[in-house]
Formats: sequence, structure tokens, C-alpha cells
Amino acid sequence: MNIQDVIKGQVTQHRVVLYMKGSPDFPQCGFSANAVGILRACGIEDFFSVNVLEDEAIRQGVKQYANWPTIPQLYVLLRMRLS
Repeated sequence: MNIQDVIKGQVTQHRVVLYMKGSPDFPQCGFSANAVGILRACGIEDFFSVNVLEDEAIRQGVKQYANWPTIPQLYVLLRMRLS
């Protein structure tokens, strides 16, 4: 399984995924801390987080996945109901 498959699995298997520097309890940059703070202020406590500092392949892979060069990156899985 390549890193793009791993990332795709993470963002499709979890409702909210935050790729960040550090962890929600110990963010390692201000932007990551702000992202966690915003999620919590919106009442979202149960989200899947990935510390990109622990895995260089994830850190670079998520930038390629989104074609976006910076971290944090937030993914929200929306499920639509059809009437």
C-alpha cells in the first residue's frame, strides 16, 4: 500500500481528520493549535489527528494528496441524505 492509499483511507474512514504538527493536546505550531481550538470551539472533540512530524512520508504525502503545500490540513467527510 502506498502513502496516497494510506491517506485516502484515513480521510474516507473518519468523519473529521486533522493533519497537524504535534497532537491535539500538545500542538507543535500555532496554526495547528488554532485548528484544534476552532474544532473544539465548534463542539468537535472526537476527531482523528495525524502528527506529521512523526512520519515524513505522511508529511509530504498529504501535501501531494491535496496539492496544498502547508500543514495543518483539515478534511471533513460530508454525508448527504437524499429524500
